[in-house]
Amino acid sequence: MKPATAAKKLGVYLPATPAAFQEGVVSRAELNELQTNPPEWLRELRQNGPHPRPVVAARLGISIAGLARGGVTEPLTTAQIEDLREESPEWLEKERATQAEVRKETARVKKLHEKKEAKES
Repeated sequence: MKPATAAKKLGVYLPATPAAFQEGVVSRAELNELQTNPPEWLRELRQNGPHPRPVVAARLGISIAGLARGGVTEPLTTAQIEDLREESPEWLEKERATQAEVRKETARVKKLHEKKEAKES
């Protein structure tokens, strides 16, 4: 698979990976090995970043679109994410509230579907 696909599956920011990783091709076996037995560079990237947007969004408890609305377009390090959490800007609080509402609605719809399926059974 392409390095971009492998980086996405590993949850790391591709430009921060070693050149050998970026320029090569990653087989399924190599990907499995990286996931089960990560080398030092991969452990370091996962721990300290820079992190890709999906990871940043998840760590902040918001959506990727929420990151964009908040003006965060670049990858962030773990320290930068922690700083944002501590600062707790208004946009972040708003996006967290929005995400909480989305989760509640998703749970409500799921429960509704489960009840409907149970009645049909």
